[in-house]
Amino acid sequence: MKHSVAALSLVACLLTIPACALNAQATQAAVVQPTTAQNGELKYGVIISRHGVRSPTAKTDQLNPFSRQPWPEWSVAPGYLTAHGFQLMQLVGAYDRQLLTAQGLIAANNCDDAAHIRILADSDQRTRETGKALADGIAPGCKLVVAALPEGTPDPLFHSLDAGIGAPNKALAIAEVAGRIGNNPAAVAEAYRPQLDALEAVLRSCAPGAECNKENSLFDLPVLLAPGRGDHLVELRTPLGVASSLTENLLLEYAEGFATVGWGHVDLAKLRELLQLHTAQEELGNRSPYIARAQSSNLLYHAMQSMAQAASGKPVAGALDKLDDRLLILVGHDTNLANIGGALQLSWLIDGRLNDTPPGGALVFELWKKGGAYEVRTWYTAQTLDQMRNAAPLTLSSPPERVPVFIPACGRADGACSWQGFQTALKAVIDPAFVRE
Repeated sequence: MKHSVAALSLVACLLTIPACALNAQATQAAVVQPTTAQNGELKYGVIISRHGVRSPTAKTDQLNPFSRQPWPEWSVAPGYLTAHGFQLMQLVGAYDRQLLTAQGLIAANNCDDAAHIRILADSDQRTRETGKALADGIAPGCKLVVAALPEGTPDPLFHSLDAGIGAPNKALAIAEVAGRIGNNPAAVAEAYRPQLDALEAVLRSCAPGAECNKENSLFDLPVLLAPGRGDHLVELRTPLGVASSLTENLLLEYAEGFATVGWGHVDLAKLRELLQLHTAQEELGNRSPYIARAQSSNLLYHAMQSMAQAASGKPVAGALDKLDDRLLILVGHDTNLANIGGALQLSWLIDGRLNDTPPGGALVFELWKKGGAYEVRTWYTAQTLDQMRNAAPLTLSSPPERVPVFIPACGRADGACSWQGFQTALKAVIDPAFVRE
């Protein structure tokens, strides 16, 4: 009888479990590189962050038709950053200060270094206030200014299409999404029926295993695939779209620290299950390649130019900060992160969820100098759901989750990209038609 190499390896591991465990740890260590001088010298960083915990964007009277019990009231206007959300982002900023100090990029409690940090936020209240909270944490007492356009003004960095950049081909965007769903919007709900059933049980406050009243079911909602408006190239109406918003609201209840979540029917495990609805909707609406490139090209271009300026030591057109700056923080939305993920084919698994973009989560591009050459290391970082719920202090020994992100177009065996490879990868997905200097 012949045995495969894999089978023989498995037997060997079973016979030498400690050795296999050590090999697994060594493999993990090879992938998750340290953030110290072993990587060389950290010269510059770009953090693209989602805003912190906010209230639902829809009013309760818009949400109540979907549930048997009324949705809870919030202490702030719809879509606004909460006081708890502000506190959480202060904690993130304080942790970033500790990490960047350990990496040698800035000095702790030194306001001179604050002059080399640039924070740009979208014009919404939740993004501007998130920027202020990060500034308070990363440079306490230094009066670090957060730049933002007046509220309600479409910012070309975060809403390029809404700001009038480019002329997107909506027919192509529709064809792209149609091709991903078999040109059958109604089939989307069937693909996620278990998760939708679980959400309906929460919305109707059903006891586990009990029969739910299916009146006004999510499955009865009309479906549509049509051209979108503003910076939404496609309007994909399915039960999944509504469920995504409702699930996000349950996440916000949990992260805000509500005593009961989902009328007492949602714990951490249930929330993780339901959040698959949100990430599935983002996959179709924001990570589809043409849509992702059209919506992220301007942001990616200016981030790349800012890194190029830091690498060259000379002024570069399109850079967003000063020549001697060391850190650029861009505060936007989950759509920005999903767009970048789709454009560059990035994926991350964090806090038990695949490609989720929770409040305060961020993509981090680090520019390192090693052996005379530059390389880029990419990370995704976010507080865990329980860290958000409990406003847990963040330290180097109790950090938020931070996982390496591999860029397929340029990634090497050590997980990093050469600086030249990184630029080539970004230029391949940045469409000049959607870029404004």
